[in-house]
Amino acid sequence: MRVRVAIIKRVSHADPLQELNWTEDTIARLHAEGFRKGGARLAIIELLGREPCCLTAMEIFDRLRGEGKRVGIASVYRVFDLLVEHRLAQRVDVGGGHVRYEPRHKSGEHHHHIVCDDCGSVEAFSDPKLERVLRQIEDNVGYTISGHEVVLHGECDDCKATTSPRQPSQHPTS
Repeated sequence: MRVRVAIIKRVSHADPLQELNWTEDTIARLHAEGFRKGGARLAIIELLGREPCCLTAMEIFDRLRGEGKRVGIASVYRVFDLLVEHRLAQRVDVGGGHVRYEPRHKSGEHHHHIVCDDCGSVEAFSDPKLERVLRQIEDNVGYTISGHEVVLHGECDDCKATTSPRQPSQHPTS
């Protein structure tokens, strides 16, 4: 599975300090809640903070091993569970039983994802119009929305180029 960052608006860390701030804030919050600065936890948080988009536990594991860090896959999952439980990271269900993780920023800055159903590539996008519509929905339903996740599915340009002419979508519309 590959990850590309693009689409409606290219997504990357808007502020070079944002990744550092998320990493430092996350470590400080966990320390304040009584968690020690474990080597595996620290390595996972630092790696996740450097990434512009979501990663799987296996991608984190492989990258850390590639950097010579001794981290077990079970530790990666435990750290992700901890980060999600403390609302420091979010799980992104991209379908097909695949879950990815990415930082949750205090500022609320975020992006959404488009997943190619053929090759599994994941692209990040942001769209101010979509955000306005979601705020309107909040006003219309009377809820205070604490967060949202948008994952779109389709076929990427690379896969479209290698397949026959596009067939009508098999996905139900709602």
